[in-house]
Amino acid sequence: MIVFDLACVHGHWFEAWFNSSEGYADQRARGLIACPVCGAADVSKAIMAPRVAAKGNRQIVTAATQAVSAAAPSAPAGDTPDPALMRAVLAAVAEKQAEMLPKSRWVGRDFAPAARAMHEGRASPELIHGAVSPAEAADLHADGVAALPLLVPFVPPEQAN
Repeated sequence: MIVFDLACVHGHWFEAWFNSSEGYADQRARGLIACPVCGAADVSKAIMAPRVAAKGNRQIVTAATQAVSAAAPSAPAGDTPDPALMRAVLAAVAEKQAEMLPKSRWVGRDFAPAARAMHEGRASPELIHGAVSPAEAADLHADGVAALPLLVPFVPPEQAN
């Protein structure tokens, strides 16, 4: 697995995990990557610093980290979220998602029809998760179907080792 820092055209930065660089390129080409903040599908790799573990309690500052800091877009004061707060929020989201997934049923590519059937009262309500295209997600949202994307990368059961 590989993690990339991604950015959408609106300046939202987020992390995403992929099987490989080719996996990222394939998903991007097929329009399967969207910003978790605004839903924009125009997403690209952001400048990343290498993740180097510090030895003991020393903090390592590399030339690459300094270059990333210098190249990062500057925003007006108060417009940039605090990185520690963002890490805490993402950790809380990941924890809640990990708690909820075992309580829900994987429906795969049948997510849109299953969610729509529950919304219309044709099926008993239950927690489900699955896969939809960006267009299907937009249609569900436009019709008022209560569905949200999983913000933390998820490996479908049939692709898990």
